[in-house]
Amino acid sequence: MDWYLAVLKNYAGFGGRARRKEYWMFTLFNIIAVVLLAIIGALIESMVPYVLYYIAILVPMIAVTVRRLHDTGRSAWWLLMYFVPLVGAIVMLVFMATEGQAAENKYGPNPKFVSAA
Repeated sequence: MDWYLAVLKNYAGFGGRARRKEYWMFTLFNIIAVVLLAIIGALIESMVPYVLYYIAILVPMIAVTVRRLHDTGRSAWWLLMYFVPLVGAIVMLVFMATEGQAAENKYGPNPKFVSAA
């Protein structure tokens, strides 16, 4: 839950880098929340809770993805890969699972060592 809240506190922070753990914990919590809201929506025959949650979480989701790309040394323009059918999603999955650059890059210091200090 701390990782999820950390991303929400940095709501529209597109600068810097995000560790794999930050990205994947945020993604895991979002998947759980979306499934629960879809079930609730099906029970009340309205997808309003699901849509409202998705709209509220869209900006932090993009921001943490951009920071994750920065951690691997890539620019935010790589987000456009999501528009390439099938291949784009696979490429982005590989990028999100790849370990970040160990040294400081042009997007900032390695968050793994900064948070440990």
